[in-house]
Formats: sequence, structure tokens, C-alpha cells
Amino acid sequence: MIKAFSRAIAQLSDPKLRRVFWIGVIGSVVIFAALWGGIAYFLSTTEFFEFSLFGREFSLDFISDILGNLTVLVLTWLLFPSVITLIASLFLEDVAAAVEERHYPGLPGPRRQSIAEILWITLKFALAGIILNILALPVIIVLIFFPPFNLFVFYGLNGYLLGREYFELVAHRRLEPGSARRVRRNFRAQVFVAGVIIALLMTVPIVNLVAPIIATAAMVHLMHGWRERLQAAGGAQGLETDKSLETG
Repeated sequence: MIKAFSRAIAQLSDPKLRRVFWIGVIGSVVIFAALWGGIAYFLSTTEFFEFSLFGREFSLDFISDILGNLTVLVLTWLLFPSVITLIASLFLEDVAAAVEERHYPGLPGPRRQSIAEILWITLKFALAGIILNILALPVIIVLIFFPPFNLFVFYGLNGYLLGREYFELVAHRRLEPGSARRVRRNFRAQVFVAGVIIALLMTVPIVNLVAPIIATAAMVHLMHGWRERLQAAGGAQGLETDKSLETG
């Protein structure tokens, strides 16, 4: 697994990968700038803590400003993996194709996927990530006082979601959905560990900007390795080989 991520990082200088990087960065900046701007406008035009005392008007709106900004910071940290993945996933086909072109030149063309299928996979996990992270936020806040359990919850949850999402985005290019599920179920622990690594990358400043690209490239290497291992194991055990698992 370390080898897969190392090979992914080594290919970041590829022009095709750099293009996806800039698309993801610009898109994420626009979205979070809009979020910050909207929250700032709402807080500046809303009065929460105004009261009269002894004939004098008092305002404690600075408290709501502080709490509002802290909330946005926390939400940005929690939701950044899902948002940047949602944007970059629309262009991750270029990343996967570039990795296969360099490292797996003998492969035939990928399985034709409809835009609807790609969007469904992306939106399904992006929305799940956003909703589950928001629901888990109270637990994470409470567990701040009980480290490292808060980190276990955050990285465990996002590791599961991101591992499955990136695996499906990559695997469905080569495998029918049923065959992709077969590979994932046979290597569910490895998919989860890969997801945790991806989640870690996405919470490290600066690194999180290239995390979706690294995740996709690494998952391409992992998926091909798992597929080959499953083929070999199936043949050795006398199992019927799934034609969709064959390389060519």
C-alpha cells in the first residue's frame, strides 16, 4: 500500500494531474469563499445579543461573531474532503487514465460509463460524507475532551466513506458493479486502511489540495493489484474466473 501511494506522489508532476489539481483548488476556493461570505453577511446583518439595562443599550454581538466564525472553521475542516472530492471527481478519469497510461500501458480501453453513473457514485458518497460528518460533529466535540477517541471517530468514519468512494470511482472504470463489489469485499480491510490514509491526507493543510489526485492514482495501483490477487486466488482454489476481472 505504501508503494501505491509513493508511486502516486511521484506522478504529481504529470501535466494531466496538474490540470485536475488546479480545477479542484479553484472550485473549492470559490465554494468556501462563498460560504464564508454568506456567513459573514448573515452575522453582520443580524443582531442576536442586544438588551437594555438601566436605560442603556448593550450589544454582545461579538459573541455570535466569534461563535459563527468558529463554526465555519470547523465545518470547513470537516467538509473539505467531501467538497474537494466532489469537484475533482468530475475530472478524475483523466488522473486514472494518466496512471494507467504510464504504469499499465497494455490495458484495453476502460469500461464505458455514463455521466449519470459517475455522478451517482460521486454524489452518493459526497452527500453521505457531509451528512454523517455533520451528525457526528456533536460526538466529535464531546470527545475533544477524551483524545484520541475524537480522532478515531473522525478518521474512522471518513476512512470508510473515502475508501469506498475512491475504490468505486476507480474500479467501475474496469469492472462491472457486481465484480467491483466482489473485489471490495475480499479486500475490505485494505480499502478501509487506504481510506484512512486518504482522510489523513485531506486534513493536512496544503497536502489536502492534492489529496484527491493522490487518492485516485494510488487507488488505481491498489485496485489492479487486488484484482490480480483475486484472479490468482480464484484460479488456485478452482473457482470460476469472473471474465470482467480479466485484464485484457
